[in-house]
Amino acid sequence: MTYPPLPEIDGIDRRTFEQEVRPAARPVVLRGLGRDWPAVQAAQESADSGIAYLTRFSHPQPVPAILGEPEIGGRFFYTPDLKGLNFVRGQSPLDPFLDRLLRDRNHARPYAMAVQSVPLPQLLPGFTDENATSLLPPSVVPRMWLGNAIRVATHYDLMENIGVVVMGRRRFTLFPPDQIVNLYMGPLELTPAGTPISLVDPDAPDLDRFPRFAEAAKLGQSATLEPGDAIYIPFHWWHAVESLDPVNAFVNYWWNPAPAGMGNPYDALLHALVTIGSLPDDQRQVYRTLFDHLVFRQNGDPAAHLPDDVKGIMGPPDAITAARMRATLLESFSRA
Repeated sequence: MTYPPLPEIDGIDRRTFEQEVRPAARPVVLRGLGRDWPAVQAAQESADSGIAYLTRFSHPQPVPAILGEPEIGGRFFYTPDLKGLNFVRGQSPLDPFLDRLLRDRNHARPYAMAVQSVPLPQLLPGFTDENATSLLPPSVVPRMWLGNAIRVATHYDLMENIGVVVMGRRRFTLFPPDQIVNLYMGPLELTPAGTPISLVDPDAPDLDRFPRFAEAAKLGQSATLEPGDAIYIPFHWWHAVESLDPVNAFVNYWWNPAPAGMGNPYDALLHALVTIGSLPDDQRQVYRTLFDHLVFRQNGDPAAHLPDDVKGIMGPPDAITAARMRATLLESFSRA
């Protein structure tokens, strides 16, 4: 299945990113963002040169890796009964992993292999000194993804995201956050990487089983990135990722501008599913009204009529209020 292309920007700077791209909250391809990285230039010579560049920074300590049988065709996903995952997790020193990528690159049915989301200072110390972006502050820690021709199911991140292709090509297919109703989420208790995934294969959707996906497909967009290209994925945009070559490397930057220390909203969602989702319909509607008013503030500031010193949790967030609420919630959970 084909999708319309994502918009593109070539030669972006930090001002344009901060003042135009991020406020628009739409994904965009950032062509050539990493074209001057030494890692990209080495990879463009050959896969061997790219891997040789990475091994300059490697170390013998094992790193987390995942492995799937050749039968999965590179698609990390569920088992057919949705009760397990079709890959296993383990650890491997990085150099043997990279060597195996090179050895298997011409194999017709290789094992699916990936090292995913390891902080670069931990994985390849010194790599970021030579390969960095000026779009984000140095406090945003980059992560690296390595593997062969694999497919990652449509999912979302609870962060803002910029990703730079270092080696190989990568195809991204994206859907807006509001398409959750048409993407058929898998089990929340069991996920390949933390956040829920869509059960629909966006490249070959089964519309008999997932008919509403036809609506999501109307809003889907796609892009293929070459080495040195990057992509900006806003918070909670659904995206499927396919590595198109047998040896690939990708660096991404996750960050969240939300206030720190306020707790994880996803935890609140899971708690609401248990406590509110099971209520009678009339009670759920009451809580919907409360959430709309207090949390989503559809009627403006719900505490505008109160003096600042008594607004409490309804006022601007701060560390003291957050700590008090955590204590209250812990006490509540202990009584449940």
